[in-house]
Amino acid sequence: MNGTDKRRARRAFDQAAASYDKVARLQLEMGERLLGRLDYIRIEPRTILDIGAGTGMMAERLARRYPKAKVLAADFAHGMLLRARRRGPLFRKPRCLCADAERLPLTNGCVDLIISNAMLQWCDDPARVFSEWLPVLRPGGLLMFTSFGPDTLKELRSAWAAVDGLPHVSRFFDMHELGDALLGIGWEGAVMDIDRFTLTYADAGQLMRDIKSLGASNAATGRHPGLTGKDRMRAMIESYEPFRQDGLLPASYEVIYGHAWAPAQRRIGNVAQIPLTGLADRQRHGG
Repeated sequence: MNGTDKRRARRAFDQAAASYDKVARLQLEMGERLLGRLDYIRIEPRTILDIGAGTGMMAERLARRYPKAKVLAADFAHGMLLRARRRGPLFRKPRCLCADAERLPLTNGCVDLIISNAMLQWCDDPARVFSEWLPVLRPGGLLMFTSFGPDTLKELRSAWAAVDGLPHVSRFFDMHELGDALLGIGWEGAVMDIDRFTLTYADAGQLMRDIKSLGASNAATGRHPGLTGKDRMRAMIESYEPFRQDGLLPASYEVIYGHAWAPAQRRIGNVAQIPLTGLADRQRHGG
């Protein structure tokens, strides 16, 4: 299976920082819907970690939603964080952390809520990522995320498949893989569901330009080693044309939403962690 070239992906996102907000209409909608789900969850976090924060769209909304909370914005692209640190209320800008989602330089139990919007698809092993995130949450803490599912950009994938057998679109994990990864390492109450979106374009070139402006260009390790030649690009564009409907080309996106809880009691090393609220409940009931 082809993996992700992290250095190439980081460079692409650094270069896309200035253009990202102009074309991230779907990512913004995903984020808004994810935050909307917090309306039905009783949680008053003191510390929030936004992983894959990008230019800080989510971090800004979280700071306004939870005015008493400290918001940490983490991303592996320094260029994105330069923009994120300017977002939010005047005296409550997010604290920015340049770090890989698979190697968080944070102490155990320091965060109440983890939010991650449209980032997981850049990681090769969701189980490894979720294993990294779990200790960071306090016992009983909440994880909420979105990711793209395998039907994402299926038209583009098909068009490239007619040209060559190389990966031109990232591999996306399906809902069951992500859910199994959560449960397999001890997360509790995992809930997963799916939305489907279709964006439309006048031509395939416009789609490719938007993907580049997002920084979401092909970073698969098995990609073609050089630049995409004009002949191959022309062949892809021709292969995309049969998908045209009502004069426009569709680009399908499968969006996975998930949330899960850190266990209220868990063991890290030889120490059992129990939240103070749980301890107080036990004392009141004579436990």
